Amino acid sequence: MDVLRPPLIRIGGRVYRKNLIQEQAFPREEEEDFYAGPADCTDEPCDAFVVEETERGFQCRVEVPSPLYKYVIGKKGETKKRLETETRTSISIPKPGVEGEIVITGQHRSGVISARTRIDVLPDSFRKKQPFTHFLSFALNQPAIQEKFLQFKEEVLEKCSKDHGVSSSLFQNPAKLHLTLGTLVLLNEQEIQKACDLLQRCKEDFVDQITGGQPLTVEVAGVEYMNDDPAMTDVLYAKVHMKDGSDRLQMVADQLVERFVASGLMLKEWDRVKLHATVMNTLFRKDPTEERNNTMTGKSSFKERESFNGQNILKLFENFHFGEVQLDSVRLSQRFSSDASGYYATSGQLCFS
Repeated sequence: MDVLRPPLIRIGGRVYRKNLIQEQAFPREEEEDFYAGPADCTDEPCDAFVVEETERGFQCRVEVPSPLYKYVIGKKGETKKRLETETRTSISIPKPGVEGEIVITGQHRSGVISARTRIDVLPDSFRKKQPFTHFLSFALNQPAIQEKFLQFKEEVLEKCSKDHGVSSSLFQNPAKLHLTLGTLVLLNEQEIQKACDLLQRCKEDFVDQITGGQPLTVEVAGVEYMNDDPAMTDVLYAKVHMKDGSDRLQMVADQLVERFVASGLMLKEWDRVKLHATVMNTLFRKDPTEERNNTMTGKSSFKERESFNGQNILKLFENFHFGEVQLDSVRLSQRFSSDASGYYATSGQLCFS
């Protein structure tokens, strides 16, 4: 890491520098520890949160999802003890699995602020290791699109089944066809509600202006591959574009992701959202229930993939027309779930009209 350009972490709308630290590796993830430096808040934004004055000194409360408590506690409680010793504070953490607030108390305001800032940064760094739980999506599972997708699948298997690696297990579930905008790690109901509330603010702030309160007519046509060699393809996707030739769909996607990244609910991965609808994915070969989006990072092992030769598919179906669709909402979709229609269960949505 360039010490002159340390990585930045967004927490609660503010930006913090992540100090260069010496990490210790432990056999199990839940036993990872964290090094906290001397108690000094001269570089900390001391007005970023509320510190209450009490009869015994000062107190601050911080909401941390229960799955992340273990990172504040550390291996055999070492992280918590170190934080308390070095900041001269007392840190009270709810019982495992119980949602609540971590309470920091101390005789000195600077110590409470220092402990709070480190607790903010600590679980945030480990949150990045969690597999995503939700994602923002446009549903493409309208009956006409599903019908054309099944036709595409049938014709590919008829004409290209002898090509290396091509099989029926590679194809997306037609009921789950979608465009992914970005992924989120939401670890409790409060975080899900925060994401839902942000969706509604986005509607008021810019989505209504871009869409005019009307659905966006999108054409799904043509196929393309993700990697560099079509003879060793892992992901084949259908291309999408606005029927009127405008970039309004891209504008909605980019601005939504920008707003979610700024809120700290989403990590920035690309400069622009790559709008695509996965139709074939080698991850489906191993586990058909794996709903992982092909461009996302995480814990799935890509080395276990068996690529397929997509050269003939690309040649024969380069301009395959999947149809037109009216996009009327952005959904906060729950991973590994299904609703009555077969699509992902929706935790919240932003409707255009």
